[in-house]
Parts: sequence; C-alpha cells; structure tokens
Amino acid sequence: MTDPNRPHRLSSLDDAVETLLATIDGPLHVAAPLGIGKPHRLLNALYARVERDPSRPFHLYTALSLDTPSATSDLQRRFLDPFLSRHFGDDFPRLAYVQAEKRDALPAHVEIEEFYMQSGALLKSRQAQRRYASLNYTHVARVVAERGVNCVLQKVAANADGTRLSLSSNTDLTFDVLDAIAARGGARPLLIAEIDPALPWIESGAAVDADFFDLVVTPPGPYPKLFALPRQPVADAEYAIGFHASALVRDGGTLQIGIGALADALCHALVLRHTDNAAYRRVLQALDPEIERHPAVIASGGLGPFETGLYGCSEMINEGFRALVQAGVLRRRVVDDEALMRRIADGGASEADHARVAREGEFLHGAFYLGSHEFYDWLRTLDDDARSGIGMRRVGEVNELYGGRESLERVQRREARFFNTCMMATVLGAAVSDGLADGRVVSGVGGQYNFVAMAHALHDARSVLMLRAVREEPGQPAVSSVVWNYGHTTIPRHLRDVYVTEYGIADLRGACDEDCIAAMAAVADSRFQHGLLARANAAGKLGERLLRLRMPGRNTPERLSSALAPFRADGTLPDYPLGSDFTPVEQRLAKALLWLKANTATRGAKLATIAKALAAGAAADPVEREALARMGYDAPSGIADKVSAKLVLLGLRRTG
Repeated sequence: MTDPNRPHRLSSLDDAVETLLATIDGPLHVAAPLGIGKPHRLLNALYARVERDPSRPFHLYTALSLDTPSATSDLQRRFLDPFLSRHFGDDFPRLAYVQAEKRDALPAHVEIEEFYMQSGALLKSRQAQRRYASLNYTHVARVVAERGVNCVLQKVAANADGTRLSLSSNTDLTFDVLDAIAARGGARPLLIAEIDPALPWIESGAAVDADFFDLVVTPPGPYPKLFALPRQPVADAEYAIGFHASALVRDGGTLQIGIGALADALCHALVLRHTDNAAYRRVLQALDPEIERHPAVIASGGLGPFETGLYGCSEMINEGFRALVQAGVLRRRVVDDEALMRRIADGGASEADHARVAREGEFLHGAFYLGSHEFYDWLRTLDDDARSGIGMRRVGEVNELYGGRESLERVQRREARFFNTCMMATVLGAAVSDGLADGRVVSGVGGQYNFVAMAHALHDARSVLMLRAVREEPGQPAVSSVVWNYGHTTIPRHLRDVYVTEYGIADLRGACDEDCIAAMAAVADSRFQHGLLARANAAGKLGERLLRLRMPGRNTPERLSSALAPFRADGTLPDYPLGSDFTPVEQRLAKALLWLKANTATRGAKLATIAKALAAGAAADPVEREALARMGYDAPSGIADKVSAKLVLLGLRRTG
C-alpha cells in the first residue's frame, strides 16, 4: 500500500539539503549515480552547505563526474567559449567538488571516492588519485554497501502527475546498492530524487512509484541542459579500425560497444554494411583485399546485410545505438522466457511464439546512457514501437551472467560481440585501458573486464579490444601502442581474445605465445614491427620461422590515407558519421586548429609556421572571412592578434 507520507515533496534545493542534514546524524555517506543521473544542482547545494562545516564529515561515492572542457590558450578560448555557451548553456552547473579536486582544494573532512573518472580529467589531482577505487562495475554495489551509505541522491524523470518516477539514464547501480545494503542487514538509506524535466522518460526497467523515494525535490526553472558529449570527428585510423571490427559481427547476434570515435566508426560501418553493402565491401577491400578469407571473419563474423538483425545488450547506450536502431540493424527482440528463446534459437518456434516476441520483446538493454543533445531528443520522441523495444537494466544483469538468470541470458546473448577500446596492448595479449605505469588513473576499469570475461564464458562470444596502433603527439616522435610489456595491466594476457588496429585483426584466443607475437606484430605499425620481434626474440619467445619472418611494410599512415581517400571524397566516410554538434564553419576551424597545433609544437616549427603565415599574401575569401570572424579576428588589432589571424588563415588553407 502506498504510504501517504511518502514521498515528502519540496521545491527548494536548500530545503532538501536541510531536510537531509536534519534526518541523518553524524557523517554523511552519500552515493550518487554516474553520468547524467547525478543531480548536479542538489550536489552543489549540499557541498556548499558542508564544505565549511567540519562537524559534518562528507563522503561521496560516485563515478564519472562530468565536467565541461576548459581552454588552455587564447586560440582555444576563442574557439571553445562560444561553442560551450551554445552547447552546454551559460547556466550549466559544473560540479563544485570537481573544481575543488582539480585544485586539490577539498577540505579535510570531505572525501570524493570514484570508481571511474572522466577520461584524463583528474590525472593531476592528488586528491582524486588517492581516493580512486579500482573496481569492476559489477562489484561496486557491494563495496558501496560496505561503506555504510546512508543517503542516495539521483536525478529522475517524472510522469505527468508525478505519481511515477523514472530512473531513466541510471538503473545501473541504484537497485543493486539497495539490495546489497539489505543483504548486509543495513538500514535503508534516505533516497532523494531531483526531478529534471529534460531527462527522457524510460519506462521498462526504470520506472518506479514516487514513494520509492523518501524525498522528491522539484527545483524551479529554468532548467539547465543535460550534459551532452560533443561528437568528435573520425580519423582514417579510426575508420579502418571500425571497418575491420565490423567484419567480426555475426547476423542474429548480440552487440555491446563502448564510447568514442572508435565506437562511432564501428557503428557507421555496421550501418553501411546493412544499408549499402556494396560500398561497405569496397571500403573493406581497399583496406585489406584478403579480409573475406581472414580466419576470424570466417569463424566469427560476416560481411553481409543483417537479415535477422542484432540484439543490443550494453552497459552504456550511446549515440551509435541510435544509428543502429534507425537503420534497422538493431531489431532482434528477446523476452524473458528461456523455453521460448530456446525454441527460437533451435528453429522450432511457433507462429504464436514469434508473435509474442514481436509484441513483448525488447531489442536493446542498457544500464545507463550518455550522448549528444540529438541522442536525448531521440529518446524523448521515440515512436511506440521503438520505445517498447528499449529497456534499462541493472548493471549486475547487463554486465555478467551470474545474477540468477544465467541460462536465460546465455540463450538471449547468442553470438555476442563485446567491443571495447584500450590505450595499449602487449604482443602477448595483455591490455592497458585505464591507467599508467606510474599508478595514476586515466579513467577506470568500468565494465571492460566484465565483458572480456563474459566473452570467454559464452561458448560463441568474442571480446574485441580496439586500439590505434600508434600514438602521435605534436612535436613528439610517434610511439607504438603495441608494446612488448608495460607497467600496468587492465586485462591480463590469459584473457586475450581479439585485437583490432587500423592495420587488421589479430585473433589470439587459445594461441601460444609465439603465435600471439606474430599476430600482434602483423597489426602494428611498420616502423615498430622489427623492434617488437627483436624484444620477443631476446626473451626467447621466437623460433626460427618467425626469426626469418619479414613483415610486409604496408602498415603505414600514408598507405591508409591513400586507401581511404576516395571514400572520404565521395562521402562514404564523412568526418562526423553520427552527426556533429559543431557548425560547418566550426568544423573547418577545428581542422585548421589541429593543423596549427601540430605545426607549432616546437620552437623551430612555430617560427617556420609563423614565417609562412606572414608571407602568405592572398586576401581571405568569403568562406575564410566567415571563419576568421567566428574566431573574433574579423578586425584584429595589435600585433599578436594580427599574427594569430594569419596563422588561422594559413591553417584553413592547409586543411582545405
């Protein structure tokens, strides 16, 4: 029966904080979801209240505390500030505790413990690095329960009359945390919801009665925009990785993907494979004429359109899944009926079975979502058919098999392909995805280990780790991302499976060390292959066959760009395959500024580039004048601004 005294409803954030402080005695042990389910305004109000009050120790357990980017130079500021104002809004509530962490300025009685960080954002924060908790995503609920959490804060969506609330973007840990606390015999924490009208309503698996929460706060408007990830351009290497990876997907299978340019490239390739298969095959042939005969493609993948379609089961639902749903790639529905799913898998399903799956089934499950404003608009405006096919689930359900429904999930997740990215990989098959050799954390393990382990637990699944073969920083020599060894490991070599770089596919499952070395060296950049083999030989890992092996020398960025140039020119491979948040003039400027960064990275290069810019005599054309005006250089005054305008103009011309 609904408790008439719950939830207590407020319209003031300050009143909500006062109620929280009056309800809980002593130290505050607060949990908040990762990503956009984190109630920024409520957390800022709470932080402002406790920051200067040592009598109320404050411990926050969370992850992925999203912050907007900041400019580090005048050129960046001129480009970024107008974009950030438009994209995030001038009233976007940056998290106060994150700003303090970046300065190592958290007071002594405040601790922020995160298990996943915004990539690279807190590398220089001693406070953040000290309090990082290295955890598999599926272990977080248990650990948070052990911390003695006494309050959970979450942003939610509400139905028209406020009687139902949706956890929307974050069903990932809330239910699991409450169950873990109850299992330990702990008291139910105070649950506080902040309603955000901008948050899309998700029903399946996410909606609860309002009295699930103890306190519901509806702050007055105007409401700031949701944090939206600016979509990034996809480079040649990233497209090559995405297309190679797409050939490992089996029709009728299951798909999990991460986030970023590599995932965008993979999704674009899968869409093209389904909607314009001839163009898709032309791109693959240009990359590797032997791709159809690759043993891993034959054994685990395919190149044809998706006649049956895929089922998405991913920790995070992101931009790429929107494209896959809209293109008809994601459409294989599943229901929570093991016997029925087995009949379908075995080809013995009746018409009534298929009708039930079409009526009740879902084709996409996730534990949280994050994307662009366009992605959020899509979620808000789904038609009934698409809305019925998407459900949010606990991370303990999505990321592993061992939550009590293993036999059902095994038959649902047939031919699963788990695609994730890493920073580096060793030739013996270990992956470096989340941290550096000195112990500093770049991001976090998240669910990567879960999915790699699940790929080995499912008999027909594969884990595919994608990485760029080379890291190149302006003014620095190129560095191989395929290495002999490294001082930090995220995925151990005994879980090695498939790696994909821009130069091809390395299938390591079940292989001995010598064969792993050969496969990984074959997908490394040609500049580093000999050195990798020499290190392996010095360690006694190569026999005579591989000592005489000569790598083909085709693995170069120049050959890659040449192979993909026709597809860049005809629009098959656009710069922004999933859409862009930048205007056309900003897209041109982004290229120009990247070129400038690369060509001014050293003192000598900078002087040479300035000389070229000053020597360029032609006046700006209308398109160039528009770009200069966007940077505030339509009427530069002073020597510094005039030189900068000349540099931007040179960058525009060099990048076309």
